[in-house]
Amino acid sequence: MNSQPLAGRVALVTGASSGIGSACALALADAGAAVAVGFSANRSGADDVVARILERGGAATTIGADLSDPAAAITLVDTTVKELGGIDIVVNNAGITRDNLAVRITDADWDAVIAVDLSAAFRICRAALRPMLRRRDGRIINISSIAGVVGNPGQANYSAAKAGLIGLTKSLCREVGSRAITVNAVAPGFIATEMTKVLGDELLAAVTATIPLRRIGTAEEVAAAVRFLALPEAAYITGHVLHVDGGLAA
Repeated sequence: MNSQPLAGRVALVTGASSGIGSACALALADAGAAVAVGFSANRSGADDVVARILERGGAATTIGADLSDPAAAITLVDTTVKELGGIDIVVNNAGITRDNLAVRITDADWDAVIAVDLSAAFRICRAALRPMLRRRDGRIINISSIAGVVGNPGQANYSAAKAGLIGLTKSLCREVGSRAITVNAVAPGFIATEMTKVLGDELLAAVTATIPLRRIGTAEEVAAAVRFLALPEAAYITGHVLHVDGGLAA
């Protein structure tokens, strides 16, 4: 079996300085891809991910971008192509939360979440698809959420953005499938990251009790799903939403 099935491929992973994003970057690098590690504020985290990839004999670079800026998508894609020689795989993972009950969500908090979690992903897809369409090859993997599938109280803005990613995924797969480009989404459930730590032990215990597997998932388990969708063996899978949630949305 080929231990590096993605050798010669170039991947851009947004929000890759920690959590699910860093796990995805490492998983793709271990499979042989050169990885552009996208980050917003956490440069030290992104530098650490790149250092780990280089230590393992891989190729990687960091790219900083403020995803609330509409111009950031072009910067990310163009810099990836310039520094790593192309772009074959895009993992739209970057996201923020501004949780509150719907009646208390401000316009600013709504707009901020939609801008980073949905609009930026669309713009990155749009920019990356141009070279992919010319080459007739590519993989786009959007990190949605179970919150975008079943909703989540206190997260109307986040759930709407993540549901929008699913709609984006399904529309794009129909537009670009004839050019051998696949577009899929991964919908994590509760995953052990900095984002879930703030929930506290009592709430996490209550959540865990509702999960059929009776545990919180890991970032590496989400990354394994992303890696699979980027492999040659997944070439006939497109428009799919892969739940990595321990059965939470079953």
